[in-house]
Amino acid sequence: MNDKPVNDKQAVAIHATKYVKNGMLVGLGTGSTANYFIEELARRQTEEKLKVTTIASSQVSMIKAQSLGLNVIALTQVSEIDLYVDGADEITPDMTLLKGRGYDLVLEKLLAKAAKQFLVVADKSKLVDRIGTNYAIPIEVMAFAWKAAKRSLEAAGGVGDLRQNVAKDGLSISSHGSLVLDMAFDKSISEEALNQLINNTPGVVEHGIFRGLTSAVFIAGNGKVEERWK
Repeated sequence: MNDKPVNDKQAVAIHATKYVKNGMLVGLGTGSTANYFIEELARRQTEEKLKVTTIASSQVSMIKAQSLGLNVIALTQVSEIDLYVDGADEITPDMTLLKGRGYDLVLEKLLAKAAKQFLVVADKSKLVDRIGTNYAIPIEVMAFAWKAAKRSLEAAGGVGDLRQNVAKDGLSISSHGSLVLDMAFDKSISEEALNQLINNTPGVVEHGIFRGLTSAVFIAGNGKVEERWK
């Protein structure tokens, strides 16, 4: 790895690894910033003899971590982890997050809940005033119940549809076999109310609003990293 980070994503990911100590059980996020974190963690293991065990939030992150020599175990083996580091699609001033533009909502939220500390790494482009500013809310729904779930969400003012796959010739399927609804809601609905509304919708497996789970947000800009703690 270069001595000088090549971009803000790499800078903030490297910064986050400073909070990893010997013997920790560390949750690995998914995405471009999380990839830099995994790479730096593997470097520290090799060059600094850092001893860690990891749990990946996706198959992609698991394969990358294993390819770099990190020890990866399954969440089924533990009930608590020391540290979880991941990115986010949107971050509000009170550290509510929007995640899930990928397909790993369930495990990501499980790791965030199980972690003693959940550190979010991002660049300034992810800062917003409210959730849903730039993206619709990803909502995983049971395949057999998606129509009923969608109708319930529409009755609460939601607008959206099932997510298409990348090739646009079929539907996106989550890592857990669920379909994904991308829904936008009126700005008059508070994040707290929206979180509760989606939680209480039958047929919903999980959704992308991460509220009250963040320990700190690390924001990179122009090569510098700002820490914002709860």
